[in-house]
Order: sequence, then structure tokens, then C-alpha cells
Amino acid sequence: MFPSPLAKGLGKKLTSMSLLKIKEITKDFGGFRALDKVNIEVQAASVHAVIGPNGAGKTTLFNVVSGLMRPTSGEIFFNDINITRLKPHVITKLGIARTFQNIKIFSEMTCIDNVKLARNCRTGLAFTQTFLSPPLIQPKQEREIEEKALEYLKLVGLVESRDRYAGELNLIEQRKLEIARTLATEPKLVMLDEPTAGMDAADALLVVNLLSQLVDLGITVILVAHDLKLVMGSSHWVTVINFGQKIAEGTPSEIENNPLVVEAYLGKE
Repeated sequence: MFPSPLAKGLGKKLTSMSLLKIKEITKDFGGFRALDKVNIEVQAASVHAVIGPNGAGKTTLFNVVSGLMRPTSGEIFFNDINITRLKPHVITKLGIARTFQNIKIFSEMTCIDNVKLARNCRTGLAFTQTFLSPPLIQPKQEREIEEKALEYLKLVGLVESRDRYAGELNLIEQRKLEIARTLATEPKLVMLDEPTAGMDAADALLVVNLLSQLVDLGITVILVAHDLKLVMGSSHWVTVINFGQKIAEGTPSEIENNPLVVEAYLGKE
């Protein structure tokens, strides 16, 4: 198991404030029901893992929360604001950011420009202003964007690659860049979809350390991961879904010993 910086705090009582409330969410694709009346509450400043076998509905849940898909029924509240039918860019401005299982970056832009672009939703600058403004027009905002971008690149271990094109990075570096770009929107809630996919133990530990730093900053994390060691060593609370339904939730130790969870992953004997 990863020596998680969160391990000492896993048993502590979390704040009772629910930052995100997912209520009776159902998502149908034709005759296929990907999510079936799912209810989840995510507490502020915690790491909340969502796990389940392949095809359980985890990424669909992320897509619905982030506004990329609209649910068939149910409601989603963020900071007591109903975001169920808001557009993705509005949800981002409210403070929800996410990564994707399939990495989405601008390969022909440098690392730092990828991150600077993500700052647009916080600075109010247009795309062209971020990169093409004469130096004297908005020097203060431009310096702030540059400094923040470097800060996030440093956080994920990519500051030395600031001027490299994103397309030149290997898969692991691209995943780190996507995390940095996500953080550049200054979210209250970060949704990480398989953030350690393809990483070795050393790189995965960097992500574990990052989770701890985010919680210390008051940022809430929803984590989807197949790596159960990562989940059990890094999460305060775990929700398990299978065939689109929530089948269990609890602390990592409770989930680890739950017979329904064991059956979902390993099947019946």
C-alpha cells in the first residue's frame, strides 16, 4: 500500500458540510441504463473515491456532474446551487474541474501555455489576450497568469518542461500536465479520472502527495481509480458502484472488507 500522507487522517471526523450532492441520478442511453438512481454526498476538503469494475458507470457519473452529459432524471447540487442542467463552462466557473481518462491537452502548445489557457476562466481574459496582448496592456494580469502557471507545473513536477511542446511529452508527463491545467482553474472540487493510469510507483506516489496538498488547501477531490491500493491509502470515503447502482459506501477499511464489493470485483465462489 502507498505510504499515503492522508493515512493519519483517514479516521478523523470530516466536516459535516456536503459540497456536492448527487440525488437520484439516472442516465439512460437508449435502452441501456448506465446510472440507476445514484445518491452520493461528497464532504468538503476530503478525498472521496468512486470505484467499481469496468463498465460500472464511473466515467458516466463524472460526465454528468461536469455537464458534458445531462442526466435522464435526478438532480445535482454544488454549494447548494442546482447545476443539473448547466453548461460545462458555467460549472467550471462555479468551481468544478476534471481530468479525463483519455488525456485531452493541446499538443501543439507548450506546457506553460496549456496551463495559462486554463487560467482564462479566472482572469476574464480572452484567448487571444492571454498570448497576444502587447506587454503594456495588462502587465499585472499577465504576470499573475505566468506565475500561477509555473506554480502548478512545479506542483506536478513539470516546471523544467515549461517550454516543451505538450505533444513531445510522454504519456505520464501528459497526465501530469492535464492535472496542472485542471488546477489552474482554481477549483473548489477536482474530479480526477484514473490519474495514475500507466504510472510506476514513484510517479503514483507524486499523485498521492498531491492529493494531500489539495486537501490541505481546502480543495475537495473525487477520485476514480482502478488501483485499489491508491484508493485505500488516499481516500477518506469510498463509494462503490456496479452496473450503474451504488452498492456500498464507507471508510476504506469498511469497503475493503465488504462482501458485496469483493463479489463485484471477484465474483461469487
